[in-house]
Amino acid sequence: MATRLPWIGTSWKMNKTRAEARDYALKLERSAVARSADAKLFVIPPFPAIADVAAILAETRVKVGAQNMHWADEGAWTGEISPLMVKDCGATLVEIGHSERRTHFGETDETVALKISAALRHGLIALVCVGDTWAEYEAGRTTEVLADQVTKALSLVGRDHSGLVLIAYEPVWSIGEGGTPADPDFADHQHALVKSVTRHILGKALPVLYGGSVNPGNAHQLAGKPNIDGLFIGRSAWKPEGFVGIVETVMDCLRSGQSESR
Repeated sequence: MATRLPWIGTSWKMNKTRAEARDYALKLERSAVARSADAKLFVIPPFPAIADVAAILAETRVKVGAQNMHWADEGAWTGEISPLMVKDCGATLVEIGHSERRTHFGETDETVALKISAALRHGLIALVCVGDTWAEYEAGRTTEVLADQVTKALSLVGRDHSGLVLIAYEPVWSIGEGGTPADPDFADHQHALVKSVTRHILGKALPVLYGGSVNPGNAHQLAGKPNIDGLFIGRSAWKPEGFVGIVETVMDCLRSGQSESR
């Protein structure tokens, strides 16, 4: 990985009751990785569980995030959650632009940009998801698609912004049940591209995480790539021992010097 402090996190999507979320958080809180300075960890529960999870993990180094938010601070937006509400629950990070939000709930490049701007305005870390569909991948358009999505996502972010933006490359064909993991070399190449785009726009390369069928079998291969700054894990981390196991695998990989040089 390009960074010695990889970002490693998981989104629970629409899973876990509050009781189940508390049980997960308690087990994570008791693990050695929760207080480790060797990685930047985060979990993203459903909205009803954010406050409970944030309270349990408050004395650890694990950040807690939200899976979406609106760009306005308040207003007549039935069913939406504002940045102020996200912060009030104890979250410090917000996931923006996931392909499921784009496909099923009308998320657009324009609303993604608005949400990133709002997140930074309120001191939230913006975790921005980008990815190509299978048709785009088959047509050889991955590079073009990612460059376009990243450029539009960062259109309202100035070079002088003081907040933190993370990019998560999640091939649409790789996420979810039955998804096909991207080849680590292919993923690393796309990360290098995304970094170059962010460097052109903001004057510096942003951290880029890989997400898409990350599992215990491929985590070490992904961790060894020079342009992959972390992992955004799905169902393999929906049990605390699964999350902790992958974190330990990545840490061991980096400590043993298996990561490739730039």
